[in-house]
Amino acid sequence: MDAQNYVGIYDDKYGGMTHLGQIIKDAWLFGIIPETETGAGWAQGQMQLVYDKVSARWDEFGHLPSHLSPELRERHTRIYEEAIKRARAAGWDPVLGEDD
Repeated sequence: MDAQNYVGIYDDKYGGMTHLGQIIKDAWLFGIIPETETGAGWAQGQMQLVYDKVSARWDEFGHLPSHLSPELRERHTRIYEEAIKRARAAGWDPVLGEDD
């Protein structure tokens, strides 16, 4: 996200393997935004509003995917497996770098 707007999950680093990308994926998970919404063009305030909604939903589950309902757990697995596949195809290495 530059000083003004988010580039969108698919144009974000490694297809959204960032904190902002996680917000988008989790917003998809909880149905806060449709999976067709990438967040492209969002200002910081809009991203904050979505983050607040996502955080409130995660609070219900202790912020643990293992506490999700079976339906949400299945959706979480699908969304994150697809994201990891895209990221690896773009050269993402899950090992943390010095700036992570």
